[in-house]
Amino acid sequence: METQKRTPWRRWIVLVLMIAGFILGGIFVPVQPEIAVAAEKLIEEPIVENFLGLGPLYFVNTLPTLAVTLVLLIWIAFATNRSIKKSAKSDLVPQGIGNLMEAIVEMLYNLTEGSAGKYARMIFPWFATIMIYVLLANLLKLIPGFESIGVLHPAHGEGHTIAELGGGWANLLPAKVEEGGYILAPFFRGISVDLNFTASLALIAVVMIQVIGFRAQGLGYLSKFFNTRRMFKVPFFGAMDFLVGLLELISELSKILSFAFRLFGNMFAGIVLVAIVAGLLGKISILPAMVMMFELFVGIIQAFVFGMLTMVFMAQATQGHGEHEEHEEAHTAAHEI
Repeated sequence: METQKRTPWRRWIVLVLMIAGFILGGIFVPVQPEIAVAAEKLIEEPIVENFLGLGPLYFVNTLPTLAVTLVLLIWIAFATNRSIKKSAKSDLVPQGIGNLMEAIVEMLYNLTEGSAGKYARMIFPWFATIMIYVLLANLLKLIPGFESIGVLHPAHGEGHTIAELGGGWANLLPAKVEEGGYILAPFFRGISVDLNFTASLALIAVVMIQVIGFRAQGLGYLSKFFNTRRMFKVPFFGAMDFLVGLLELISELSKILSFAFRLFGNMFAGIVLVAIVAGLLGKISILPAMVMMFELFVGIIQAFVFGMLTMVFMAQATQGHGEHEEHEEAHTAAHEI
């Protein structure tokens, strides 16, 4: 039986793209992005002079991205709901986005049930919402145009020269001037690289961990942080338990910083990595695209890690120290018998 020889046409496509990128990179020389930790201001004047007594509130470029993320989430929810209702009237098999979201939600619920058991219904909405929200926020920043199209501001110091394109549009040129010139404030910037977003999400996650702990254990949940059960029976070990509880309290508060800086640090590192690789390779454009694939992988992993840590901590909050002590006492009694 003859085997048909396969033509490696995909390799030719990659080669053509590399040649085209090399030629276009020589004609339209790319400008290295300005790497800034803080979100850039789209409008120099503040929207509110004194917002909640915290100072001026500026219109930064993560706010449009936040709005787009929320609109997309609402659209996905409506489209999924419509798909499921349509399938309920026909063959009970969701099609399109309904089928995709059903598979994702089922996978997430199975993960929650495996870790939280009977408390899965309590934990699952928070776990799934946070994970899907962070995942969409991470993936949006990979869309072409993010962090490359925006408003030109006069540079305070070194800036780029511009070429007028007409109609109020201009293009940044690679040439720099020591004083003057312009810098770009993109219309859209990934919200995962804004510490305000990651800190807010971390604060919500940690607060809900405590709420679920109280719902599952009542006031007995406080014994995790203020353990005085053996304080008078065995003073030495009771004092040690109390100190361990205080360490647990410090550890619980530190989760806010851990959550916030883990997501922010990894996503910001992706921006820096892509910029450095693109700068080193110059006109060879195919390799920065491969680095973008790596950033896509990091975005998915970070959303999964953030969501899983939230779910695991919530599941741990439902388990009290008293259950562990009762289990040890029962095991000791059975061993003596």
